[in-house]
Amino acid sequence: PTLGKDLMNMHTKAVAEATLANTNLANTNLVNTTLVNTTPANPTSSARILTALNDAVEKLEAVERAKSEPIAIIGMGCRFPGGVDSPQAFWRLLCDGVDAIAEIPGERWDVDAYYDANPDTPGKSYVRQGGFLHDLAGFDAHFFGISPREALALDPQQRLLLEVAWEALENAGQSRQRLRGSQTGVFVGITLNDYANRLTHATDLANLDAYFATGNTSNAAAGRLSYWLGLHGPCMAIDTACSSSLVAVHLACQSLRQRESNMALAAGVNALTTPEIHVALAQAKMVAADGRCKTFSEAADGYGRGEGCGVIVLKRLSDALADGDPIVGLIRGSAVNQDGASSGLTVPNGPAQQSLIRQALANANLKPAEIGYVEAHGTGTALGDPIEVQALAAEYSVGRAADDRLWIGSAKANIGHLESAAGIAGLIKAVLSVQHGLIPPHLHAEQPNSRIPWSELAVAIPTQITPWRFDKARRLAGVSAFGMSGTNAHVIVEAPRPQAAQPKPAALATLSRPLHLLTLSARSEDALRSLAGRYAQQLATQPDTAFADLAFSANCDRSHFDHRLSLIAPSAAEARTMLADFANGQEPTTGSGQLIHAQAQWKRRPKIAFLFTGQGSQYIGMGRELYETQPVFRNALDRCDEILQPLLGESILAVMWGEREKGGKGEGDNSQSFGYAQDKLAIRNSQLNQTAYTQPALFALEYALTELWKSWGVEPDVVMGHSVGEVVAACVAGVFSLEDGLKLIAARGRLMQALPQDGSMVAVMTDERTLQPLLAPFASQVAMAAINGPENVV
Repeated sequence: PTLGKDLMNMHTKAVAEATLANTNLANTNLVNTTLVNTTPANPTSSARILTALNDAVEKLEAVERAKSEPIAIIGMGCRFPGGVDSPQAFWRLLCDGVDAIAEIPGERWDVDAYYDANPDTPGKSYVRQGGFLHDLAGFDAHFFGISPREALALDPQQRLLLEVAWEALENAGQSRQRLRGSQTGVFVGITLNDYANRLTHATDLANLDAYFATGNTSNAAAGRLSYWLGLHGPCMAIDTACSSSLVAVHLACQSLRQRESNMALAAGVNALTTPEIHVALAQAKMVAADGRCKTFSEAADGYGRGEGCGVIVLKRLSDALADGDPIVGLIRGSAVNQDGASSGLTVPNGPAQQSLIRQALANANLKPAEIGYVEAHGTGTALGDPIEVQALAAEYSVGRAADDRLWIGSAKANIGHLESAAGIAGLIKAVLSVQHGLIPPHLHAEQPNSRIPWSELAVAIPTQITPWRFDKARRLAGVSAFGMSGTNAHVIVEAPRPQAAQPKPAALATLSRPLHLLTLSARSEDALRSLAGRYAQQLATQPDTAFADLAFSANCDRSHFDHRLSLIAPSAAEARTMLADFANGQEPTTGSGQLIHAQAQWKRRPKIAFLFTGQGSQYIGMGRELYETQPVFRNALDRCDEILQPLLGESILAVMWGEREKGGKGEGDNSQSFGYAQDKLAIRNSQLNQTAYTQPALFALEYALTELWKSWGVEPDVVMGHSVGEVVAACVAGVFSLEDGLKLIAARGRLMQALPQDGSMVAVMTDERTLQPLLAPFASQVAMAAINGPENVV
């Protein structure tokens, strides 16, 4: 609205000024025609018009860029049939061509009681199989602060959402502490309320309590996520049947582009806990007898039901890059529409699907031929598959070379149709595919559906792992989801583009830490040991070079709980050994490392004080190893050195560590940048102990140490100092700038250096009252110089 008003004002002003200019032009023309042809009329007005129009164009361009800015996927989490508990496990299942369909678990319902092979038997289902999770009842209620009584009333869909959202946020490196109070949106696709039916059938209504209401409504499924994480962005549950979760993704992207949200969780969840819907779908002949989605196959006879949960974490690409987030994929565009008046409420509409694809491509500013793969809705029905395939071929064949067929597949062939979670499952598969540059094999399509004119269509089914076409400049994939009641969604994803790596300064190119700190935490001792075991397994699959990154993520991108473990190790192998021993309940084999674990005894972070020491703590070589191994420390010390050189006439680093060797700072191997030539050492040692150099050297070292601690997240609440340390503390507290602090300490050291050199100093461990009478006879020779503490006098 503001932009429209601004443009209207600019337009009105521009028209008025143009009218005035034309009037002036006409008047001038009456006087002198030659003047009209050679002199601009009212140049000031023309300039204003041009400026106004340029401003309008810039604003419109900014709006258009915002509308189409890619949305970065920075984290994913999932629980799918076949034991899938992570995106990595899902990718292995897909690439291995695993069929995850199995017998309906007995704890869901008595399969035999509701089964009849005759599809016409009333009240019965002819299906015994589907895609089910291994442990739907398992839930760590204590972790989420939920009482056992409330947990029993909680729909398993809400439990899944809590756990998988947490895993997705950890995958994205987002801690709960940082998220609290943030403008993060929550968009959840959810349809079924089986569990509510189960509770009401199994329980006397008199036993239902308030937990039943909050535990079994769709809105609470989304609201509980925002409540537990403390989020303030938009929060909503979306029910468009089988397209629910992909519609949730579309709405999350819109919220981000409109800046309602700065980050968003988009999710889909489905849990099959009662037989009623199962029986109803069988009576409608909509489900396959073997419980499998035989997508694109001649044997397609209905869809196979499945359950699961998927969550993705989204940010605007510009924000994700600025924040240094891990980007696993990009959403380039999306669209949502409706079938309208098709031949039946549940019958797909081919023209609507084609229109949907065109709109998604337009929103993504992409051409059809740029898309290499489509994760189809692909339910495996005799009616739906031909309509979808021909719609895909009609739209995506435009401008496509004859030998460039569009690959199509569907994860439903592996894990079943997850209904309200189907779209997010397909999206995660597509993201993994563009990320790895491989298209997993599609199952059950050895004999393609004869109702589809394959030879006439520019589409193909990957029956084995298929590399992405090498001539595709970008890896782009479409994802479709169609709702049973007619709401359709299509999303286009792209592989993350490699960002231009920032060149490392030559001085930092060879830095390596001799030791790494890894911190883990959990809600209980058992959970901590289990976590340690998983980290040990992760380290077994990673090179030593990845240990630093793993430690950083664990330390800085994870929430910290009461049961804590910390270890220091020089390598991934030694850390792995310590973690494995701890996980197995053994005394850790530490080698050159160290491991401690304990339970935090406080509920709030204790206050931290930094104490900065005074003169007398200096020594040749101080801080040198930190300089060579810690970039933050090195940068801070270099900055101090740069400020001090004009004040001291030489480098304070040379004074601290010895004469520089050939090449100077920043050239060659860092381990050789500073040496200890014996003929210079005595001179430098004497120089370092001269007050004019001692005080600036200690200031620089203490300041650099502070910057290093702060980079690790250790921030002081209070700073205190003695002598030189008082000046550093004041600088850290913001009393004055680093430049002013160094100028002050350099002047202080120079003035103190100018004092007489013949004298001695003694620190006496007693109080002032005791010492005064002892000094009285020597008042002309001895003076009390400082009272450092109750029993420390100089």
